[in-house]
Amino acid sequence: MNVTVFGATGAIGSLTVAELLERGHQVTAYARNPQKVPATWGDRVRIVIGEVSDQDAIDTAVAGADAVVSALGPSMDRKATGTPLVAGTGHILDAMKNHKVRRYIGHATPAVLDPREKPTPVTRLIGFLPRTFMRRAYDEITGMTDLIKQSGLDWTVIRFIAPKNTPRQDRVRIGYFGTDKLGFAVSRADIAAFTAAQIDDDTYVGRAPAISN
Repeated sequence: MNVTVFGATGAIGSLTVAELLERGHQVTAYARNPQKVPATWGDRVRIVIGEVSDQDAIDTAVAGADAVVSALGPSMDRKATGTPLVAGTGHILDAMKNHKVRRYIGHATPAVLDPREKPTPVTRLIGFLPRTFMRRAYDEITGMTDLIKQSGLDWTVIRFIAPKNTPRQDRVRIGYFGTDKLGFAVSRADIAAFTAAQIDDDTYVGRAPAISN
């Protein structure tokens, strides 16, 4: 399948591109900084350079895709202002509808609840901390996810708490807070593998599963 990846040069995004290539997919990588494009991609990856505010570049990246992956996440820089990823996500969703692309896979934290999930002490804590101490980032990730859930597309939002640069594990916990046993830490490699696996799997369409090691 043809997959467009936003945030493709980030820590999780670049691992996701590698997973998609390994699974035999064709990849278009949307990146802000061409200097961050890994040389190892060579000519295997179609590159589109642009900001999240660039509607034309986003439309170009989505054209011809069968699915879209967004590994975009809020900046933790306290000097950052505004919520550019909310508007950027809106541009991505508009481009998908324009090109009749239905499948969307994105990332979030348990501050965002699955539609069938009830709040737990963990989700309350994960919501309270950013809402209180990183309000801009909280507004950005919840704003992005609200647009995705309301899009009418075949979306999946993968949630995680503490991504680590650790090796991929043999066993990954997937589920929902309040009903399943989930941990806090998770390997970025496992997030990438699970993300890539959703491209041709409809198990979690319209859901926001949490993942941990």
